Amino acid sequence: MAPPAPTALSTRTLVLMAVACGLCAGANYFNQPLLHSIAVDLGVPESRAALTVTMAQVSYAIGLLALVPLGDLLERRRLVLTLMVLAALGLLLSGLGGALHLFTLLAVGTITCGLFSVAAQILVPMAAAFAAPGSAGRAVGLVMSGLLVGILASRSVSGVLSGLGGWSTVYWVGAAAMLGTAALLGRALPKAPPVQRLGYGAALGSLLTLARQHARLRSRALIGAAAFATVSVLFSTMALMLAGPAYGMGDATIGLIGLAGVAGAFMANVAGRMADRGLERRTTLAGVVTLLAGWAALWFGDVSLGAFLIGMLLVDGGLQALHISNQNVVYALEPQARSRLNAVYMTSYFIGASAGSALGSWAWLHGRWAWTCVAGAGLGLLTLAAVLWDRRLMRGHEPRQAAKAE
Repeated sequence: MAPPAPTALSTRTLVLMAVACGLCAGANYFNQPLLHSIAVDLGVPESRAALTVTMAQVSYAIGLLALVPLGDLLERRRLVLTLMVLAALGLLLSGLGGALHLFTLLAVGTITCGLFSVAAQILVPMAAAFAAPGSAGRAVGLVMSGLLVGILASRSVSGVLSGLGGWSTVYWVGAAAMLGTAALLGRALPKAPPVQRLGYGAALGSLLTLARQHARLRSRALIGAAAFATVSVLFSTMALMLAGPAYGMGDATIGLIGLAGVAGAFMANVAGRMADRGLERRTTLAGVVTLLAGWAALWFGDVSLGAFLIGMLLVDGGLQALHISNQNVVYALEPQARSRLNAVYMTSYFIGASAGSALGSWAWLHGRWAWTCVAGAGLGLLTLAAVLWDRRLMRGHEPRQAAKAE
């Protein structure tokens, strides 16, 4: 079944979608600066409180595989709103867990929110599907900017709200914001009927089929996984370095340093506009070069705060350029399967993040900042290798396209 002719989304609607994506993504990071407070308030060890971070990540990964493919099978506006309401319910349960001093309720709320906050990954391909002709890259870039800002800003906002009214306040405010945004989206989003008639089991089974059929889905998924892995090496160790003997920073200062990464998130919008101009190759190459340049600067990050800040911005900006160019390529492979293509790509993306975090922790344990930089740069070189593989696939694809045209 061919998709219907899209109704172009207004900039106002795209901004609202960006806000929704930021809330959905950021909600899974609310707990990270609150772990000590949660442990003290609920009377549990910090190691048990820290399990909520893993719960959020694992439930989100399950949602990517189990729920995002529904974007090709169901009416997407209703699906997005349902998922957001359920994610808000998870936030309410988490807040109630604090009010009643029940860790189990916090855990259930965390898992619920993580599972259903994948609404963001329905909205991103929806932005591409309903973009005006020639502006899909800009639309995806704008919505992704909101998602990335949400991830980066959530920790700082969470800390501020917790300081004002206790850690449960973070979840009450998050739930209210989620429900309010869902109500606005319900009025702004156009109806988006399903693009294919498949059963749920067939849709899940088609994920492997899509990965086998599209070599560039595999290459772009590897680029995304390697790039997010190298950024995760940085973000899993930066607090340890900044709090150590080199700088001796406290949690609040480290949070503000991390917030500076928001500037790199706006690279997503720039990359989207470049993709619309047919500059995906240049955007991809610029992204990986920027990533590697960032690690060159970070090598001096333990002796120069300026070098650290420059390196962090370059690494994050390089990731955004690669991520947006990846999504533009992936969504164009099979428009009727955008949600399932996104599920495959984003699952690979977050597997890379988990692997990068583990590698970063190992590198810090065995060689502190020097080994951390070597690990990050090594993953950057893996990203470059994946980019070169993708370029070779693209060159092989172009003659076949020309032959078909003749």
